[in-house]
Amino acid sequence: MSAPAADIPHMKPPSWAVALAFALLFLCWGTTYRATGIAMKQEQMPPALYGGVRLCIAGTILLLYQLGRGQSLRLTGGEFMRLLLISWFLFLGANFLINKGQRDVDSGVAAILIATTPLWMGLFAMSWPFREHLSWRGWLGLLIGFAGVVLTMLPQLNHGALDRDTLPYLLILASAAAWAMGSLVSRNMAVKLPHLTSAGYQMLFGGISQVTLGTCLGEWPDFIDHMGLTAVVAFVYLLIAGSLCGFVAFNWLLGHVSLAKVGTYAYVNPVIAVLIGSCFGEPVHAWLFAGIAVILAGVYLVRGDHAPSKEIELEPD
Repeated sequence: MSAPAADIPHMKPPSWAVALAFALLFLCWGTTYRATGIAMKQEQMPPALYGGVRLCIAGTILLLYQLGRGQSLRLTGGEFMRLLLISWFLFLGANFLINKGQRDVDSGVAAILIATTPLWMGLFAMSWPFREHLSWRGWLGLLIGFAGVVLTMLPQLNHGALDRDTLPYLLILASAAAWAMGSLVSRNMAVKLPHLTSAGYQMLFGGISQVTLGTCLGEWPDFIDHMGLTAVVAFVYLLIAGSLCGFVAFNWLLGHVSLAKVGTYAYVNPVIAVLIGSCFGEPVHAWLFAGIAVILAGVYLVRGDHAPSKEIELEPD
């Protein structure tokens, strides 16, 4: 979900507060991949309903918080349609696809593949109606970044491209692409709403859409049968850490430090996810480290090719 940055306050916050916010951002978002992996891969929770119900709760909490602060929740017809479209890219597309992919992909690898989101943004930004142009530096970053994807997936590609082992990786790449497109659409179809109100509506609309999809796919029996203690703990962790704490830290940082500094989560989170995954027995091989290094090098080049915008994309946790 993307939204306009908050107004910069006049008082500079203490350094410990900035450090704490960054710690929350890195730890909360960097660990959500492991929690998603537990729910999807270990507990075999249905991807649409598991993500949709959580998003509905998180969106409702944010909107009630805004209402308690005296903020108006009224939407015009145009704002509703724009927010609905953005939510379909960010949540019905990106969140559902990463949940689906993590049924078969380790959390560390998933985080590395999601780190390609800025590469997809650079690629999509050149198309209509965005029409942003990349320099040679940006094109080099795209090529390097996608070469890193190939390195990360090399063990699976050696068994035959596009077979059953490779498809979940492609779903996660599609999740990154959907999040990138949703971020671009959000940036170019901004609504005149407070940041948290816009975010709450996006999560609520995305959650309702995912619940509808899960219902059509017949996921309710599996959702009820598989919702054991482990799945509940992962659900609550994703709700609190991913959708609320991590997001609040992100939102606060937008109002106090530069976008370039906030955007460092794209570099830190994959490393945290790989380390957390290795602690829980996920295999770590040389191709994985090579892939993450090459992808992050490409992301660095692509990010540096664009002038800072008023928004920054979140992750599809």
